[in-house]
Amino acid sequence: MIPEEIFRAYDIRGVYGKSLTEKVAERIGRSIASYLDGEGETMLVGKDVRHSSEPLACALTEGMLSGGIDVEDIGTVTTPLLNFASVHYGKTGGVMVTASHNPPEWNGFKIWLKTGFISMGMGMEKLRTLALRGKFKSASRGKFRKNPDAILDYERYVVEKISIEKNLRIVADSGNGSCSILIPSIFEKTGIDVIAINAEPDGSFPAHPPEPSEETLDDVKRLVLEEKADFGVGFDGDGDRAVFVNDKGRVVSGTSIFTLLAEEYLKKNKGAPIVYEVSCSMMIEE
Repeated sequence: MIPEEIFRAYDIRGVYGKSLTEKVAERIGRSIASYLDGEGETMLVGKDVRHSSEPLACALTEGMLSGGIDVEDIGTVTTPLLNFASVHYGKTGGVMVTASHNPPEWNGFKIWLKTGFISMGMGMEKLRTLALRGKFKSASRGKFRKNPDAILDYERYVVEKISIEKNLRIVADSGNGSCSILIPSIFEKTGIDVIAINAEPDGSFPAHPPEPSEETLDDVKRLVLEEKADFGVGFDGDGDRAVFVNDKGRVVSGTSIFTLLAEEYLKKNKGAPIVYEVSCSMMIEE
């Protein structure tokens, strides 16, 4: 029996061993295959560093394979890296096994397709119905392979795209999460002098909860001042959220960062649409 409440607005999420088990993960994998109408599609599977991510990824993969989907395992990665890889390799999409910024006992699935994330209003209702019903047509078993090159291909792409005009010294807190697989190497390859903390992958998140915030970034704020860094940054558990600290050791609001990025983007893409979430202030519109 699958608990209906694990199907959230933007992902699937529950407590491992309770609302989210290997059996539930396998059913969800089978439902994804049915959602995509089975054979001929290839989905990537990535996972964060949580201790439950490996068994859940294996069960999810088994479900997709049994439904006729080919699966490519890219290992422990960040969510942005999974999204990049699905486009870079021309695949149907990908599933990230992660509970993002939630505590270590939680886990879940973010499902990415060429059309965007499966979410409420964009396919989650259909996927939920398939999973709860649990009736699937037979399919020829899909093929499985591991791809050990995704991280290197991502780093190579980033390094080719980025050119830093000045020497930067930064403090980066991976929070023992998925960004630990990229930091400090990806910064060093772009010529950035980085002081990396909590950079060892550990699914128990021993340093602090996997959500960058005013409270969890105390060490970053202190080191920015002590090391005279240009700025600091902290990442969440799966690397799709970053919070910045300025050179004065103060946390910068997400709205301010968004505005800076939007202004830079619009210089080269005048009139382009800008999508933002409801938590942003009215400063974005102004």
